[in-house]
Amino acid sequence: MDLALGKRLRKLPGPVMVTGHTGFKGTWLTLLLEQLEISVVGYSLPPEKDSLFERSDLVGAVPETFADIRDQQSLKNFMNEHKPSVIIHLAAQPIVLRSYKSPLDTFEINVMGTANLLSSAFAMNSVKVIGVVTTDKVYRNDNSGTAFKESDPLVGKDPYSASKVGTESVVAAWQQIRKLSEGPQTIALRAGNVLGGGDWAADRLIPDLVRTFIAKRRIVLRNPESTRPWQHVLDPLVGYLMALEKVLEGEAIEALNFGPDSKSLSVKSVAEISSMAWPYPSEIDSSQENSDKKLESFSLELDSSLAREILNWSPIWSQEEAVIATVKWWDDVLNNGVKPDIACRQDIDFILKNLSNRHK
Repeated sequence: MDLALGKRLRKLPGPVMVTGHTGFKGTWLTLLLEQLEISVVGYSLPPEKDSLFERSDLVGAVPETFADIRDQQSLKNFMNEHKPSVIIHLAAQPIVLRSYKSPLDTFEINVMGTANLLSSAFAMNSVKVIGVVTTDKVYRNDNSGTAFKESDPLVGKDPYSASKVGTESVVAAWQQIRKLSEGPQTIALRAGNVLGGGDWAADRLIPDLVRTFIAKRRIVLRNPESTRPWQHVLDPLVGYLMALEKVLEGEAIEALNFGPDSKSLSVKSVAEISSMAWPYPSEIDSSQENSDKKLESFSLELDSSLAREILNWSPIWSQEEAVIATVKWWDDVLNNGVKPDIACRQDIDFILKNLSNRHK
């Protein structure tokens, strides 16, 4: 697909380095970059069993190293070998509930892993820009339903969100280092809850729903009234590329939000949309109170007006459309024999076609 941002990024002297390329978001990003004919290299832990990366037979598809983001020497060796010009840092421990069980690992991976990456990248002449992906959960949240802007205070409630606030502090520190010495421009990229086919992680809504659909069980919701800014994974990924392109053109941006255009949907609403989109609707039990209210935020809203203003970015899919597209992906793969990578490329073709039409 002949997209303007793809044309401009292809002019870079080296590849785009994706950390965490074997993860859910990383797999989609790798496929997107390949579709844009942008050279990509990957640095990540080995893919987990039954992950989208493994299901898509992507091992060896791009130059890659399987190593820990906390291993600075390995990072330096990888960068010296491939000389990336753009880095998109996705490698992280991303699960809130898991962070309660492994808080130290969560902080080491998310904070020190980012510090290792930026330290290594700043020593490379080839690196021009770094996008560090964090989360909407970095904002101080009183569950009032206020839509967070980039300038709002950052305060973590749980080990995961606190570690991501630490990640943001690392980004801010290296942004300050750049003012005193030369180095790549660095931007924090904050997105809401992403959806999309192939996510099989525990304690995430759509994967849990799909497992329930397959087993033909009644859906029991943990926090039915909680709201999240749901979006298809490709929407923020395109936003990340647009942001990095803009920074390379000389725009000074420290952080950007990427979220849906409309008010966040509740867990119950997403479950209802998902059940109706699946060939065999399931009964939904939403009688439970928000049992994890003390562990996870009840309400989350994200203001993406700055990304719209600076980048002319907005999501292609509505929240409802993102849910339906995700469930359709799973239906195609599990029930209709479509290969996972083909299903992903179909969604990528869809969004690139719509972007091309939008930016004509």
